[in-house]
Amino acid sequence: MSTDKFFEESREQSVVKATIIEKYFDAWASIIIGTQKAHPAKAQTLAYVDLFAGAGRYKDGAASTPLKVLQRAISKPDYCERLITIFNDKDEEHARVLEAAIKELPGIERLKNPPVVWNEEVGGQIAQHFQGIRTVPILAFIDPWGYKGLTLQLVNAFLKDWGCDCIFFFNYGRINAGLSNPFVRSHMAALFGDERAQVLGEALEGVAPAARESTIVNELALALQQHGHRYVLPFCFKNESGRRTSHHLILVSKHFKAYEVMKEIMAGSSSSEEQGVPSFTYSPADSSAQGLLFEFNRPLDELREMLLTGYAGRTLSMRTIYEEHSLGRRFLAKHYKQALRELEDGKRVSTSGRKSKRGFADNILVTFP
Repeated sequence: MSTDKFFEESREQSVVKATIIEKYFDAWASIIIGTQKAHPAKAQTLAYVDLFAGAGRYKDGAASTPLKVLQRAISKPDYCERLITIFNDKDEEHARVLEAAIKELPGIERLKNPPVVWNEEVGGQIAQHFQGIRTVPILAFIDPWGYKGLTLQLVNAFLKDWGCDCIFFFNYGRINAGLSNPFVRSHMAALFGDERAQVLGEALEGVAPAARESTIVNELALALQQHGHRYVLPFCFKNESGRRTSHHLILVSKHFKAYEVMKEIMAGSSSSEEQGVPSFTYSPADSSAQGLLFEFNRPLDELREMLLTGYAGRTLSMRTIYEEHSLGRRFLAKHYKQALRELEDGKRVSTSGRKSKRGFADNILVTFP
């Protein structure tokens, strides 16, 4: 499918993706501005950068991600005063249409810094540009149609400074095929690292589809973590039938708070759940029978047992348990509080600290037998 075809209509997956980005932008900007106000010595601006912005609207007239982000910014005076926005698309027509659509947004004049639209090929030059400058806090969104332009170098360039997060579109279908295609080896090496891409391509031969997907996503996370970006959170999109993964939306950040905030947003966009635990998957078919990356049959039951086994003989706060144990798992803070409360009620753990009728407080200490 061409990029022109992609912009013909606002498909369900595209709406979900744009909503996740818009909500995360809002939460991220609020946190950054709050920190800036508390520390006047820090830079008092922030930026949103979208390197594959498209034309701004689908052909059905619905706003895509760039306009949704700008509309959210226009609605908040603090954002209007501080936000810098850069949108890029290598297609000259898309860039022109996007620029016109931005100018037509009601209230766009409220932004102190008018949005900038570039018309550039995304490659090493843009990565080197951001790598070579000290930036204000940036939320970068990288949404290539395939994989060209998406590199570890580019992600690293956006994440090097304070307050910077990166969200990117990981076209699983194309990359899955590319790992076994010697003609695109250079692109796979740029994304996974040369040695990792080669080993991964060989290791995937004959591997079942579900295990193949898990392996590829996990190896990508390891490649990103190797460069110092500890928190990697994927959200899976299935195809129309719900049988195959089409792509993932992936957050990369140096801070647990970003991971936590995005996890709550992605949880709300999941199309199914088990025992109240979200799938972190959007499937138009809404089929809970499909295999998922972090699958449990009865996840809350499993969580209780994992905690008893993993923390045997230790005493930790609820918050510490949550921050340590939740990485790479589907559970939110409320699931840990529920599991620990149930373990306490069953006298399988003991607790100390201030209790509240409103729930299991973050600072309550839990002692495991």
